[in-house]
Amino acid sequence: MSAENKTNTQNNPELDAVSPKTSSETIKEAIPSMDDFKDQIDRSFKKIVEGDLLKGTVIGITDTEVSLDLGTYAEGIIRIQDLSNDPSFSINEDVTLGEEMSAMVISSDDGHGNLLLSKKLADNLLAWDKLNEDLESKKIIPVKIAQAVKGGVVAYLYGVRGFIPASQLSISYVEDLETWVGKEIEVMVITADKEGNKLILSGKEVEIEKENKERSNKISKLTPGTVTTGIVEKIMSYGAFVNIDKGLTGLVHISQISEKRIKSPNEVIKEGETVTVKITEVKDGKISLSMKAVQDKEEVVDDLVNTPSSYQSGEEVTTSLESLLKNIKL
Repeated sequence: MSAENKTNTQNNPELDAVSPKTSSETIKEAIPSMDDFKDQIDRSFKKIVEGDLLKGTVIGITDTEVSLDLGTYAEGIIRIQDLSNDPSFSINEDVTLGEEMSAMVISSDDGHGNLLLSKKLADNLLAWDKLNEDLESKKIIPVKIAQAVKGGVVAYLYGVRGFIPASQLSISYVEDLETWVGKEIEVMVITADKEGNKLILSGKEVEIEKENKERSNKISKLTPGTVTTGIVEKIMSYGAFVNIDKGLTGLVHISQISEKRIKSPNEVIKEGETVTVKITEVKDGKISLSMKAVQDKEEVVDDLVNTPSSYQSGEEVTTSLESLLKNIKL
């Protein structure tokens, strides 16, 4: 090396920082090795047989079939008759490009070198695990009612045919099942029997849960000492149940109905009558009321929910007439 070049090298720290890699090493780093593609290669040449469960991405939709990219040597084809058990299923509306889909192999060759698959069979295999999970967690799930049948309606969940008895459609009485067809409702799974192929759903349970949450919210805002009006729902020998708000029923004990001693609440009040009461206690999810404790000229509150409240309760709410009667021990 000349003195001049040696001097330039010594005076150029950038040249000192450059690692002494050869051009062949640089090229080797830029080109991926076979090991980098090992998983893809293995998957591409893995032998696939009937009954295998595969997952793929939708890459094509026609009026008669769906194409899946399976990451293998062949594409997967699902014919329209193998897509869903739901009679209201629409290949154009219910399948989208890019979505992931699980399907079972029913033939290793559809005659054109593709794998013939069935989403219906995969749904039948995978759905019951999901349904049992939903049963345990009491998950609320939206479904569309497909048809009315004897004693109830049918809706499909994860491709499985589910039955909703008329008594489980709603808290309210259901008269005409046909009017429910096409409606979307929220349901819970109440029976999931894979062996018996029995799936029972309930919209009523969802309504009850929502009603209980609403009632819990209301009871947390009640203030003992508040005077309000209510309707006598039921008279018993020991007192009367008075509805003071939607879903909130309290008990007026016979001793709290009148200043004078009475043998029966019927001596003073009647079912359906509107009475003025005072909230005396809210405990263990029960509301105690008194007609006797109401003083002259006390302010009567009509809107109990939006009245400022200092009472808070974390107790389970059981203030409907039915639940109160159930907790009474005679």
